[in-house]
Parts: sequence; structure tokens; C-alpha cells
Amino acid sequence: MTRYRLRTRPSQPFPGERTVARPGRGSEFYELRGYSQGDEPRFIDWRAYARTGRLYTRVFQAESPAKFTFFLDGSASMSLFGKAEYAERVFQLLAKASKAEGAHLWRAGHYRGKSNSIAEGPGALAGSPRPPGVSVLITDGLDELDWNKLLSRLKRVVLVQVMAPEELSPGLQEAMLSDVETGDRLEAGPEEAKAYQAALEAHLRMLKTISRRLGSYALLRVGEPITPALLKQGVLEER
Repeated sequence: MTRYRLRTRPSQPFPGERTVARPGRGSEFYELRGYSQGDEPRFIDWRAYARTGRLYTRVFQAESPAKFTFFLDGSASMSLFGKAEYAERVFQLLAKASKAEGAHLWRAGHYRGKSNSIAEGPGALAGSPRPPGVSVLITDGLDELDWNKLLSRLKRVVLVQVMAPEELSPGLQEAMLSDVETGDRLEAGPEEAKAYQAALEAHLRMLKTISRRLGSYALLRVGEPITPALLKQGVLEER
């Protein structure tokens, strides 16, 4: 995985970047400032000179290495349909890809090859201090939370949502459903299945929109190849 790294910039325009914007030798434009003796001629903005008659130097943004704090969902819903085992594989792949920059586990310090799943689920993040750096959440995203508030509070986010094909398209006719988190039971038929599908699609759109404004997002289906899916959806990129 040394050839890949986690994406460290928002996938959609948003006022805020993952790296610290400061003058330096990076490749991203930072600002124009008045020319000072000793500035390298190759950084002079000749277009600005043509417009104003004054010399300006282009200053570029230096990127501070990102630090990643991983949160692995270990709540009861993750035990269904092989999600927990698949999420563990996703975690290991991403943690190894980010180890060079700095991989940490929420509540457990530096990553040393082992995961630390959180039984309380993402709700545990709501009442805790904001993790440093980029928060990498690996979860099914099905907890009843104010996800907008939670993700916005984290500020810099990589959200990898792990779901089973059975959850994304249940094909339900009639059944008695049981919530593994609360124990609540619900008799469901075609109408309930239709309402579920509509609510789920709206929920997925919301998570994707917020996460991509704060960083990046991927929806993975249990069993699909992990690396190609993360590359295609912009969570991983070439170094």
C-alpha cells in the first residue's frame, strides 16, 4: 500500500482544507505578494506586472503532513452480514496506507498493527474531544445520530461506509424485523420496504454530501474489492 495514500483535500468545494495553508514550497497557489529583492525570478507573476506595472511574486502553499485518527465502528449492527470482518480489512488497508504520515487509533494511541473497534458506535464521538488531524470513520452509518452535527464538529473527515448488499436492497415482501441496537420489532411488508428504500437513499446522499465537503467519502459493499472501490471513489490516491 506504499504507492497509495489517503486523500487529504475535500472532494467538493468547501471553505477549509485538510492541509495547513501557509507560505512554502508546495504546488498549490497561496497568494501574490510584492516583489522583494532576492525573490526567485521564476516565481514573478508577469501577468500581474502587465496589468499593474508592479512586480509581484507568486507564493505557494506548503502542505503540512496529515495525521489520521481512525475510528472503527464496533456496534451491534456491524455484526450483521459480515460487516465487522470486512470493515476490519478496510481499516487495516487504510491504516497501513497512512502510517507514514501518522496513523492513530481513537482511544488507543499509535497504530501498531491492531485495530480498536468501539462498541458504542459513532455516538461515542459526540461527547468526546475532537480527535487531532483527519478523522477516518469506518462504519455502516446506521446509528440514529445528528450526522451533520457530528461530522461538522470533526471538521476534517474521511468517511468509509460499509454496508451489505442485503441492507442496500433488501427485496423485502413480508417479514418481522428486529433492531439489533434497540431490540424493537416491526412487522414489515412492501410499503415499509419502499419507505425504507427512500429513507436510506436520502440518508446516503446526506452522508456523502457532508463528508465530501469535509474530506472524502466511499460506500463499500461487503465482498467487493476494497482498493479499486476506494480509488474510484476518491478516498485513496496515488502517492
